Amino acid sequence: MYRRHDDGICASRLSRREHLGQATVGRIYAQFTERKAKERLSLDCPRILGIDEHTLHRGQRFMTTFCDLKKHRVFDISPGRSEPELASYLATLRGRDRVRMVCIDLSNTYRLLVKRWFPRARIVADRFHAVRVAGLHLMRVARQLCPDLGWNRAWLGLLRSRAHRLSPDQRQNLEKLFARHPALQGVYELKERLFSLLCLKNQSPAQCRDNARQLFGFIETLRSSGLEAAATLAKTLSEWTEEIGCMWRFTRNNAITEGFHRKMKLIQRRAYGFRSVSNYRLRVIAQCG
Repeated sequence: MYRRHDDGICASRLSRREHLGQATVGRIYAQFTERKAKERLSLDCPRILGIDEHTLHRGQRFMTTFCDLKKHRVFDISPGRSEPELASYLATLRGRDRVRMVCIDLSNTYRLLVKRWFPRARIVADRFHAVRVAGLHLMRVARQLCPDLGWNRAWLGLLRSRAHRLSPDQRQNLEKLFARHPALQGVYELKERLFSLLCLKNQSPAQCRDNARQLFGFIETLRSSGLEAAATLAKTLSEWTEEIGCMWRFTRNNAITEGFHRKMKLIQRRAYGFRSVSNYRLRVIAQCG
């Protein structure tokens, strides 16, 4: 009964097939779901952990997801995303000292939280978010250099695209854009070299040191440009240098966690929203844990 309902058969159809009431079907599903959730109390925290937040539709309440990146499953979720909100939950976690790696986006809140509650864990920056932050700030630099750029989607799409993914027509249009606004060519070339550097992985310690020197060169270039957006990006990269170095060394990222967030949104839509956070947690653990 639990598996059929979990596979998507609604309670009314199950009740007609099994000659039971809908309340009985719901009670069976709730009992098995609660049993599965109680198993988390006896489980040790995963050694390779992904931490990220997502929203609950009602009131846009934030929930923090703890994902087992090695076994590709959600370990648990907890209300809130700040340390005061998560402290009571983190204090109950078993095996926090056994965690060896935690992957997070470029969030100072989560970085401080990991350093306090997972003291032996190495923090790895999520590659997607690192590239995304760099791209956002470089597009702001392009708008400062070229006010005509504005929110022109065609031009912005060309500047955001990687060079190796451009079609012949797009390359031609990009050359026309550079001929019209020469300052954008330098921004685009800087973006390509910085993205290529951030996308490296499986690097040896010696290669990581060489990559760090290149990163410091980018930081100095951005600082000396005199542009506000470039200085902000330089500050962000300098503050996250150690975590970016771990990103080069290892291949773990939060793509698995983001995929589960997509599934959680489907769970919310299927239930037309959740009033109870505990019921939402049970459903997520049942279907994603």
